[in-house]
Amino acid sequence: MNSKPTSVLIVDDTPENLEVLIDQLEKTGFNVSVVSNGEDALEFAKKNLPDIILLDVMMAGMDGFETCRRLKQLPAFLDIPIIFITALREQIDKITGFEVGGVDYITKPFQYEEVLVRLNTHLTHYHQKLELAQKNAALILANRTLKQEINRREQAEDALQTIDAQLSALSQQEAEHWGIAAFIGQSQTIKTILKDIRCLQAEKTSVLILGESGSGKELVARAIHFGGVRAKRPFIPVNCSAIPAELADSIFFGHMRGSFTGALNNHKGHFEVAQGGTLFLDEIGDMPLSLQVKLLRSLEDGQITPLGSNESKAVDVRIIAATNTDLQAKVAADEFRQDLYFRLATYIVTVPPLRERKKDIVLLAEHFLSRFALEMGQKKTVLTPAALAALENYHFSGNVRELKNMIEHALLRSGGKPIERDDLYFVDFKSPRPTSPQTQPVSAFEAFQSVDTVVKSDEAKIILYVRIHGSINNTQCRHLLASDFQRASYLLKKMNREGVLVREGERRWAKYRLP
Repeated sequence: MNSKPTSVLIVDDTPENLEVLIDQLEKTGFNVSVVSNGEDALEFAKKNLPDIILLDVMMAGMDGFETCRRLKQLPAFLDIPIIFITALREQIDKITGFEVGGVDYITKPFQYEEVLVRLNTHLTHYHQKLELAQKNAALILANRTLKQEINRREQAEDALQTIDAQLSALSQQEAEHWGIAAFIGQSQTIKTILKDIRCLQAEKTSVLILGESGSGKELVARAIHFGGVRAKRPFIPVNCSAIPAELADSIFFGHMRGSFTGALNNHKGHFEVAQGGTLFLDEIGDMPLSLQVKLLRSLEDGQITPLGSNESKAVDVRIIAATNTDLQAKVAADEFRQDLYFRLATYIVTVPPLRERKKDIVLLAEHFLSRFALEMGQKKTVLTPAALAALENYHFSGNVRELKNMIEHALLRSGGKPIERDDLYFVDFKSPRPTSPQTQPVSAFEAFQSVDTVVKSDEAKIILYVRIHGSINNTQCRHLLASDFQRASYLLKKMNREGVLVREGERRWAKYRLP
């Protein structure tokens, strides 16, 4: 497949003097476009997004400095290199050129070899910067998830010291929040699930919850726990896919001081923290086989042995497991133990995907709309008939979680006005994607589109911006997301509360950076 040639935009009010340069660039393989003034340059650049711009400083009307300044106000041009053109005898303030966003100067008459070297240098730097920014954004998001898991684990361990006092004060309101009242829906499938939950609340048998990602498996597990006999004891959720195999024993069963390098204190594992309560094992299908053996043993004899200890401890913990994979297929492929499967699957609850319970979509959307309007300090708005119809006909591969995110995004975008069809953010994960994006060099337009494809959420776009520029303020966030003050402020404060961004300064001088 032929790659798109690198595009160069030349802005000069005497283009007839550039014929030799243009001819040489095109022979080298560049796609060259020429305009003769700043106004035309802005219009052309917005439509075509060139890879690099050569911009004459001294032009009638809007000069090169002002043209560059206006280009750099547009998010798509923040990092596109702009090289100023100046005549050898012209007296200009070069510092101003760098302040408005230029990266270099070249002088007339041109030395083609010099021009080519400067073009390739800045293009290489620009493409490397884009590639690095994409990778760093992905790493930051992955690191954020890991930090949340670590923080949750640390909080559970700290809370163990005062767990009895806290649990004795468990309010009826909290139990109701995670109980039957938390379920929204009128479909027959929801009614069946609620019947299962009521049955299981009075028992202490192991439960296996099956369903696609985002369908509400953890909500089912919490409802079973908080509505049952163990409601005043801990509910400890564990994502099995996020646990490093080498730390799994310590995380689940605990360890003694000195049992391995770095074990400075005794550590209570998830089983001890959940004593008397429920251990929710999410993504159980991703649990390593070596840990499956030890988990099965603990479930059968009710004993655990911390690392570095010769003494077993009795534990009374109810196990609720969940997965979005086909465990029976994993058993057949020797990737999951059959005996553990039967031990976990004493009772199976299947949570259907949202697309199979369309009666619940509107009710859930209205619920999330009320919730987010309250959190954002807005009046509750409504979904237009066209928006409701679009939701009911959408496939929701991300299920309830996707619907929740979609409603939050739509409320931000609508600014409190009735939510239209175009305010809803639909994702088609079935579209083909390029398999080898680095096999050929790409143009700036293709690279920018790639960033926008990979970094879909507004939060990820903000992280990418901060990674490149070091910080972001409200004005920059508004330009980046093409949004209003309220939306930009809400997102920045939310990311600050979640520990994703650190705030520096107050009020209009506030800026946000990565931790």
